[in-house]
Amino acid sequence: MRIEQMIEQRFVCSKCGGNHCQTKEVSMSGAGLSKMFDIQHNHYLFVSCTNCGYVEVFNPDILEGKKRGQLGSILDVFFG
Repeated sequence: MRIEQMIEQRFVCSKCGGNHCQTKEVSMSGAGLSKMFDIQHNHYLFVSCTNCGYVEVFNPDILEGKKRGQLGSILDVFFG
């Protein structure tokens, strides 16, 4: 089961108590060379409550115990 599915099944909004959400993976560049070359190696999951709109941010690397999105980072170097 993917981490997004697990979050959606167990979700309870800490603001309003709602139990429905949407997840979206977002990639961002870091500082230094990755910013200059627009290499987006930082990946996060944004989880939005569909009832009140409150958003929580999770690091999927920590939740899954492994680095995520390495192929995409490598392709960013070659294809921008």
